[in-house]
Amino acid sequence: MSTSDTPLPRRSRRIRAYALTGGRTGTRHQLLVETLISVPRYDPALSDTLMPESRALYERARSRCSVAELSVGLDLPLGVVRVLLGDLATQGAVFVHPTAHAYHHDTNVLERILDGLKRLPA
Repeated sequence: MSTSDTPLPRRSRRIRAYALTGGRTGTRHQLLVETLISVPRYDPALSDTLMPESRALYERARSRCSVAELSVGLDLPLGVVRVLLGDLATQGAVFVHPTAHAYHHDTNVLERILDGLKRLPA
């Protein structure tokens, strides 16, 4: 068997997380595991320009879902999902829905939540 006939060793089909994010670990958007993500206006032309992982996130977010659901559904590490979603949000491709954490200092919102809870049937 010549060296040209020797099969090449199989490479991992998984790309390292730092390669997907350019070494970045953070984003300027607060993306908790429960944060909901959606696509306000789907653009197929934009989808075609995205990296496969970002494209998969963009396509899945067409129906509103959480950061955790996207991570599990696409089998991508949570940190990678957060960075890629942050990039998509910065581009305006996805909408990051505010969570209760975003309102933790807003007493008006907290009072409205409390009033709503009080009105629930026992």
